Amino acid sequence: MEQAYPEFAPRQGLSRDEMEALQADVATAATFEDNLGFDPASISLDSPADDTPLVAGIDQAFLDDKAVSAVVVFSGGNVVERTAAVSGLDFPYIPGLLSFREGGPIIDALESLDADPDLLVFDGSGRIHYRQAGLATHMGVAFDTPSIGVAKSLLCGTPEADTDGRPAGWKTPIFADDSVDSVGGHGVTPETVIGYAYQSRQYDSRPIINPLYVSPGHRLSAETAVELIANLCGGYKLPEPTRQADAYADEAKASYTA
Repeated sequence: MEQAYPEFAPRQGLSRDEMEALQADVATAATFEDNLGFDPASISLDSPADDTPLVAGIDQAFLDDKAVSAVVVFSGGNVVERTAAVSGLDFPYIPGLLSFREGGPIIDALESLDADPDLLVFDGSGRIHYRQAGLATHMGVAFDTPSIGVAKSLLCGTPEADTDGRPAGWKTPIFADDSVDSVGGHGVTPETVIGYAYQSRQYDSRPIINPLYVSPGHRLSAETAVELIANLCGGYKLPEPTRQADAYADEAKASYTA
């Protein structure tokens, strides 16, 4: 898989102001409307593998000063390719600047793929971000591929309804708040939907399970993003592509340290 716009890739050695300016450029280049190249209804773990769009889940494990970036590619409910890359980390974790820590290692893994995925699903945010340019947006724009961010916690924005104790399948929009900047052609108001809280699974033994926070990364709307993630969860809390990528990252990490 090749980058379409490497000039948008996160780079080392930038000041914080330069990193935030690059994120604003990424958000300006992003499209938060559907431009998929496939029918969203064709994305399902129950679909046959033939002629089914390729969905890549991306996640990471960490080892001292290195990241183990894993990608698992699905066609329907079948894994068609797995790859992992081990890369050095040169930047600390700073909320809102995750792509500058993890983006380079993820690019290394994606560029090692033989497949050319139709959809990228990330463990992280997309438009739910202070500058509308979370990890999923940054990588989606660099590769010019439809992408979705699926985060376990809410970075910014305000849910329309309280999220505690909701049943599986429930969702509520996340509206932009004062911490979300307007960038390029993406102005925001308190009525702008930047993502959804989605309750993918609930457990009888645990009365309150936090929802997932789903947001478009690039080339799709918030509404389509949450629809696709609902189709990919397969009875688990996490969408199956990132759930498998998480497991493969741990497997690759164990192999690296063995």
